[in-house]
Amino acid sequence: MFDVEDRLTLDERSTVDFVLGLRKRWADTVYPALAREYAATGEPATSIDEAGRTLRELPLYPWFSHLERVQQKMLWKAAGDAVLDRRAELTRQLTTVPAQPAGSLTLDPDLPLPDWYTDYDIHIQPGGFFSDDMSAYVYEFGARIVMLRDNDGYKFHQLFTRTALPDVPAATRVVDIGCGFGKSTRPLVGRYPTAQVIGIDLAAPGLRLAHAEAEAAGLPIDYRQGDGRATDLADASCDVVTGTMVLHEMPATAIRETIEEAARLLKPGGALRFLEFQLTGDPLRDATVYEHAERNNEPFFHALFGSDLVAICTEVGLTDAGWTPFDERRNGVQPEGWGDRSEWHFPWAVLSATKPEA
Repeated sequence: MFDVEDRLTLDERSTVDFVLGLRKRWADTVYPALAREYAATGEPATSIDEAGRTLRELPLYPWFSHLERVQQKMLWKAAGDAVLDRRAELTRQLTTVPAQPAGSLTLDPDLPLPDWYTDYDIHIQPGGFFSDDMSAYVYEFGARIVMLRDNDGYKFHQLFTRTALPDVPAATRVVDIGCGFGKSTRPLVGRYPTAQVIGIDLAAPGLRLAHAEAEAAGLPIDYRQGDGRATDLADASCDVVTGTMVLHEMPATAIRETIEEAARLLKPGGALRFLEFQLTGDPLRDATVYEHAERNNEPFFHALFGSDLVAICTEVGLTDAGWTPFDERRNGVQPEGWGDRSEWHFPWAVLSATKPEA
């Protein structure tokens, strides 16, 4: 399969590089300057609300706020133009699979999509991720810039797979809930070579792209369109249930239902691992995380942060539940915390829990 980025014109490449540079400078230059302005106001805030009120009075704040929103819009414009200009060829790629496929694709055109999923253009991506086959290509392209090119080759997801997931030498089934276009699912094949690897997502376009790319790589993955809250898989049939960046895009009730479903699927001794976000305890940084959610059409961050997922894991019968910070740059799971980072960054963290032995 060809990569859209390998076919960019000079003008398209210049646009992408400009957006990437703007995003980097917003994170590593504008945010530290904003933090210095905040520190100069006097005593630090003791709550996120208090920090937010101070933040919005700072001279640099309008620039910080505007640049975050506008560079996200520029990102999707650049990605959308590049993809749609190549629609015919990209569409052919989606339908070209080997005569003897390594995995499978099962779509359900009658699957009801929840309102909380369809009512928002998450990440400000026009039309969302589910609306058109090209939306999956657009998201794949845009996600690279969102991650500041630090996830090229899906290094980020490989780091999660290698450092956060347990060793299960004889695993028979591993499930990835909210697999998107498969970036989080593909590394699971190498991590669990004896297992059936299943990726589940609501969006048919993402699954078509995930399947086509897995087949091009010769990876035996079964992709299924379904709801992570009700997967139709058998009780106690999975060694590992995982998900990356999916819970924060659900309301509180759906988050709980997803954890309940994961607990149902796990075998005794099986492991739950979700890569998500957690508040850092720094009121200023956490206030900017909340504002990031608001400026990027992420309406359920508050639901994630307001849900006690450790308690929910315990209530559904899991043990050893806890959160561990995750360093997306190089270290992966990092029990000692996120470290002293001056730039703005996502506060990644891993939710882990275990199904007790019978």
